[in-house]
Amino acid sequence: MRDREFLFTTTDFDRIRALIHSHAGIALSPAKHDMVYSRLARRLRACGDRTFAEYLVRLERDRPEWEVFVNSLTTNLTSFFREPHHFDLLAQRLRGIEEKRTIRIWCNAASTGEEPYSLAITACEAFDTLSPPVQILASDIDTSVLAQAQRGRYRQDRLERLSAERLRRYFVRPADGLPGELQVRPELQRLLSFRRINLLEANWLVQGPLDAIFCRNVMIYFDKPTQYTILKRFVPLLRQDGALFAGHSESFLHAVDLFRSMGRTVYQCVDASRA
Repeated sequence: MRDREFLFTTTDFDRIRALIHSHAGIALSPAKHDMVYSRLARRLRACGDRTFAEYLVRLERDRPEWEVFVNSLTTNLTSFFREPHHFDLLAQRLRGIEEKRTIRIWCNAASTGEEPYSLAITACEAFDTLSPPVQILASDIDTSVLAQAQRGRYRQDRLERLSAERLRRYFVRPADGLPGELQVRPELQRLLSFRRINLLEANWLVQGPLDAIFCRNVMIYFDKPTQYTILKRFVPLLRQDGALFAGHSESFLHAVDLFRSMGRTVYQCVDASRA
């Protein structure tokens, strides 16, 4: 397009698609051409580059820019208690655990924190205490959203799905907050640990066995071979009765040797179901 601020060729776009796929596993379709331009154009302005080709040369020699590059191209659509049936199912599973032990949950698309804090609220309500025996690992590839999640502050428009009772019980008004801004209670924050994890990296530094993995609306960004590789690595991390929670539009029919559906996009390891 001639009216664009920066020259952005098909070669540039194809190169960006290859780079983000090799580095983060994200498969960008040809339809994402305009999205890539709009998101990376901000980086060109900030870096002072005149074309996308110049920026890609910078990317090759400036390793810290890789983090910003990935952050720019990841999508962070999230909300409290999104797909609420999963939290009801998790609460049932938590109440059914009779042995006294630490329950471990991995939320590997934590984004700005709404999902892992929803998991923490679910655990508090399942055990009727602000200090349930639960540890939640909240991870994401995007370091900027992880920093927001760790801060735990939300505007009123991000809290609309929460009842007045939940707002009263699990949030406080910070002394230095903006009008209408609330902060997650420290008791809730203590249930979470935050870590940058790229699902394509060889070592996730995730401690198992896990009672649940929330990997919702993540696999849609990966091609089928990448999905299978990640799913295969999930298997040894889950307890025998552990569950994998996926997004409503995700299906793992190409991995029936690894996971079987329990309905409502919840999965169990095939070996566990045979046992």
